[in-house]
Amino acid sequence: MNTNKVLMSIDPGTTQSAYCIVNVDDYRILEKGKVDNAKMLEIVKEGYYDCLAIEGIASYGMAVGAEVFTTCIYIGRFMQIAIDREITPELIYRKEVKMNLCGATKAKDSNIRQALIDRFGSVGTIKSPGWFYGCKSDIYSAYAVAVTWIDKENDNACGTAKHHG
Repeated sequence: MNTNKVLMSIDPGTTQSAYCIVNVDDYRILEKGKVDNAKMLEIVKEGYYDCLAIEGIASYGMAVGAEVFTTCIYIGRFMQIAIDREITPELIYRKEVKMNLCGATKAKDSNIRQALIDRFGSVGTIKSPGWFYGCKSDIYSAYAVAVTWIDKENDNACGTAKHHG
């Protein structure tokens, strides 16, 4: 399926957010970073993307602190900017990412990172950069949201999962 779509995925945070801009057809990372939320708002407003996926927050009955609510406010702000650009944002929850990449809701961040490396390739070195060269923990989370969103799109379009890499 050749769509020429570009996806922006965000792992939101209280003061900083990680993001990836990804080619939907081949899962390639076109741009990535972790920036202050003021800069993230600018990127969402001015960046080139056709689709937006943001990691959603769910408490599953646990008590949460003020930081979670601040993150929720930023999620809403990111979503509103996309809507103003006539782009429909989608929330992708962590359980969905864990099931998609690891097949288990008990997976940890290290399991998700390893599943991404197993599927797409190594980090590499400065002399021989790999698929994930320059990625850090929160960027892996943003990319995991992107992969889950793309996999869902492929499942919906084709009726079966497509695994690239």
